[in-house]
Amino acid sequence: MHTTQHNSETLVTLNIEGMHCASCVARLEKALGSTDGVREASVNFGTETATIRFDPAIVQEAGLIDMVEKTGYKASISKKAEAGLEERQRAQIKRWRNRLIFGIVFTVPIMVLSMLVPEFAGRYTILFALGTAVQLYLGLPYYKSAANAARRFTANMDTLIALGSSAAYLYSIAVSFILPGEGYSVYYEGAAMILTLITLGKWLEAGARFRTSQAVRKLMELAPKRATVIRDGKETEINAAELVVGDLIVVRPGEKAPVDGIVKEGASAFDESLITGESVPVNKEQGDEVIGGTINKEGMLTFEATKVGEETALNQIIAMVRSAQESKADVQRLADRVAGVFVPAVMGIAMLTFVGWMVFGGAQLRFQNALLSTVAVLIIACPCALGLATPTAIMVGSGLGAANGILIKEAHALEQTGKLDVVILDKTGTLTRGRPEVTEIKTAAGWEGDAPRLLALAASAEYGSEHPLGKAIVEEAGKEGLDLSKSSDFLAVPGQGVSAEVGSAHVLVGTARLMDDNGVEYAAEESEIERLEQEGNTVVIVAEAGRVAGLVALADRPKDHAKEAVAALKELGLEVVMVTGDNERTARAIALETGIDGVFAEVPPDKKADRVKELQDQGKLTAMVGDGINDAPALAQADVGMAIGTGADVAMETADITLVGGDVRGVADAVRLSRRTMRTIKQNLFLAFVYNSAAIPIAAAGLLNPMIAAGAMAASSVSVVSNSLLLKRRFAGLKRSSPAPACRRDRHGADRGVRRV
Repeated sequence: MHTTQHNSETLVTLNIEGMHCASCVARLEKALGSTDGVREASVNFGTETATIRFDPAIVQEAGLIDMVEKTGYKASISKKAEAGLEERQRAQIKRWRNRLIFGIVFTVPIMVLSMLVPEFAGRYTILFALGTAVQLYLGLPYYKSAANAARRFTANMDTLIALGSSAAYLYSIAVSFILPGEGYSVYYEGAAMILTLITLGKWLEAGARFRTSQAVRKLMELAPKRATVIRDGKETEINAAELVVGDLIVVRPGEKAPVDGIVKEGASAFDESLITGESVPVNKEQGDEVIGGTINKEGMLTFEATKVGEETALNQIIAMVRSAQESKADVQRLADRVAGVFVPAVMGIAMLTFVGWMVFGGAQLRFQNALLSTVAVLIIACPCALGLATPTAIMVGSGLGAANGILIKEAHALEQTGKLDVVILDKTGTLTRGRPEVTEIKTAAGWEGDAPRLLALAASAEYGSEHPLGKAIVEEAGKEGLDLSKSSDFLAVPGQGVSAEVGSAHVLVGTARLMDDNGVEYAAEESEIERLEQEGNTVVIVAEAGRVAGLVALADRPKDHAKEAVAALKELGLEVVMVTGDNERTARAIALETGIDGVFAEVPPDKKADRVKELQDQGKLTAMVGDGINDAPALAQADVGMAIGTGADVAMETADITLVGGDVRGVADAVRLSRRTMRTIKQNLFLAFVYNSAAIPIAAAGLLNPMIAAGAMAASSVSVVSNSLLLKRRFAGLKRSSPAPACRRDRHGADRGVRRV
């Protein structure tokens, strides 16, 4: 169980045992939803969980568990839901396997005696003994479940199986001991084979469902159990669970980082593919972030733990995947509602079938034919496949997303992403690297040809500035090996630039407005400023002693694969729009370079959400992709919010989907994954609905042997789960390839070897 507190409400997830089909889901949701204090209850057949939002002042967790058990199921509290699910699933597989072996051992002799051995004294007695063993061992769980449902005046899948198998069994007893010699046939083999084939289906289904939940188990296995820490100046190996923030952790080649942290000493390359989906190892040196669960490929390094326990990126990813798997897509809610009335409807059809055969079935063997047709209807109609159609696909889809760096918060987001009309991309940090670089230096009259001196002057004034443009200028001077002069009287003018005394001269570095406010004339440079801005640069004017010394052009260049990402989105039929606070000329230049057609420029942070709403008001389903705190309102406003995982935590918390690696190409991958997952769900629902719709009339017409019906029913469930598992292969064929970059880049996108002064 895991619990989350929300004001006066609590959200709790319980592990549920004993569910067999979608009608169980509907029954449990109805029972929990009618409990005093419960605000919302959602039961997931795929993960075998119930997520309940309730008021703890009215009802407690014990009361919720009691309600589940009164409804005929078992509820348990587990500290680790994933471990509990795996344990239950393994136990289920073993239980169904043992039942299947028992069924085969007893059913095969029944089949041989019934079909191959001639009549002999005591034949019926032996068949009765063997058939009774099968009914008591294989059939007893269905009888108990059906009885529990009947006490509450409801019915479920087990009701259909219990009625079908017991009808054939009881009829055979009557023929054996009450009506012997009357010409009627016994159907011990049919009753036994029905239960054995259903058990076979359950065993295969349990194994397939176990494979659908592999994603979370693989993620859990990433974190190492032991860690080497430096305490009291010595290396000590401890349990990873004992690590605390501030611990210095040593990671050698081939070892995994146990938690998140910042590199303090050493350098190496880490394989982050299982976290971010990126196949190329990422270089790490002093100051870089290390993600828990990633593998050190090269040198030894020491890092300081910054996040431990549930706060690590890996555990946050696990929590998000689990949340997505426990949530429901809208299409699943529809299927659950249908399943809720399906079983009673089938029982009605079965009764009509029996009556129809008794009235119109002819003179000979009327009752026998009526019974067999009714049993076939009951068995073939079990809605197992209907209950598995959606949750298994959601489980596989969300797990695939996690394996490829696409974290989906809930099933609704996975469903909506495939229906998008327009994708709105934030510029800085999403389309671009989020780190400006000096692209060109132009000297003014009196400074001709002395670009290094101009850069050194600007960097001397900007030294100590926290503004990204100022830092970029200082860094460029450092790369050029320039000597900087000491500055004094530094003053940062928000939104305009800086002023400082460099040597004996007053220096200004900033915008045209800063020049205007200080009486600096720059008319001669206006044409050059316009040219540089049209090429996508931000232009900084440098003035010394009241005269323009020159211009420094800086640009936040598009990420390596930004153009490829935009092209992929267009190929998927999506409209792509960019939103930015930059001026129109710079925004248009970036849009032209990346292939974007629509641009919202000069948009203040608090107005980005308004631009999203404008598109929504046009009837378009929108996705907003951003990485900063100022993107959070727009992410919340959009139909689907996507956060670049290298960005701010608040953006990721607000978003429906997080792209862990920061690669904007993941947006197109998320769309492809959504479309393929929803297509798989539709295929599954089609298989389930068409199967039942076509098979019930055939069974009612007496054209389907009950044994074949049992085999077909089991096969339908297995086929639905198997189709969901095929999603892995289908998505692998759809996903874009990720070619290795020409050089490894750090987490800021900067080439290695560049140092900050």
